[in-house]
Amino acid sequence: MFMTTLSRYIGSRFLTTVLAVFGSIFALIMILDFVEMLRKSADLPGGTTLMLAFVSFLRTPSIAEKVLPFVMLGATMIALVNLTRRLELVVARAAGVSVWQFLTPVIVLAVLIGILSTILYNPLSAAMKLRADRIETKIAGRTLRTGAEGGIWIRQRSIDGQSILRAESTSDAGTNLAAVTAFVYDRDGHFLERVEAPRGKFTPGAWELYGSRVNSPGENPREVETYLLATNLTTEQVTQSFIAPDSVPFWTLPSVIARSQAAGLDANKYRLKYQELLSRPLLLAAMVFIAASFSLRFFRSGGIARMVSGGVAAGFVLYVATKVASDLGSAGLLSAPVAAWSPAFIGSMLGVLVLLHLEDG
Repeated sequence: MFMTTLSRYIGSRFLTTVLAVFGSIFALIMILDFVEMLRKSADLPGGTTLMLAFVSFLRTPSIAEKVLPFVMLGATMIALVNLTRRLELVVARAAGVSVWQFLTPVIVLAVLIGILSTILYNPLSAAMKLRADRIETKIAGRTLRTGAEGGIWIRQRSIDGQSILRAESTSDAGTNLAAVTAFVYDRDGHFLERVEAPRGKFTPGAWELYGSRVNSPGENPREVETYLLATNLTTEQVTQSFIAPDSVPFWTLPSVIARSQAAGLDANKYRLKYQELLSRPLLLAAMVFIAASFSLRFFRSGGIARMVSGGVAAGFVLYVATKVASDLGSAGLLSAPVAAWSPAFIGSMLGVLVLLHLEDG
């Protein structure tokens, strides 16, 4: 009965703290994003202040989802420090309650929050972000995605063979390309020609490259008004190839991965996102272990500021490790499961190891 009551009390305090921290960060992100939208309002002539505020509200859940591990880290540290400051954990430990017993409800709640954020919150935030993009497109009168350094790349197959397209930017959900370069291969993988065009457009069954310059090995360059490059991609596949993984709901990711692979597109970023969502409960549990390692010092022992700083630094190191692993996974240097699960697993093991070293029982 004592442990049940204590677990409920600690769990309720922890859950209240998580909601308060997440709500504060959510509001801060929304305000900052709204201010940025107002700054860009000159480029969005069709947007009113109320409309821009609504767009910021729709965009915020997707951004807030990315800082959820830090929310868990901060909420755990705040909850445990407050319980220690009021000597509640001190009394519980003096009564024979081990650190693992009063951390159990916190770990269980962290895992449940991770599961719910994956299966419920993520689909909602992805749907809201997609709607925000559509509203912003309508306000601006266009949609434009500029490629990162190196441009945007598409690898495709067709009845004629394989080809690789590179574009500086896209519009209309990827169906229009600007500054296009196409590398065309035959069915056996031998290079045939390179096509350069200022713009291109997707039509069912082919890419139309306008004002093209065709360079073939051993031949002089030739000008072609409209170059037709066969493709097996559908309009939906072209659109999805330009959708960021954050805009794809958790439940839709497996089908997007399958369709991308069937079309010969690179599905690595979607596989990585799917594995990251699956590993989120373990990552949040790792943040709890790390926070607990730096938050259970008795206040009279001193060094509270250093203790809290150490916890924040440890969480930041785990975030950097997660980001590095994600980049390696996106580049194909690590498999998606390894890139997504290894930081959470290693963080959990290190947190447990520190607690075993510092705590008794």
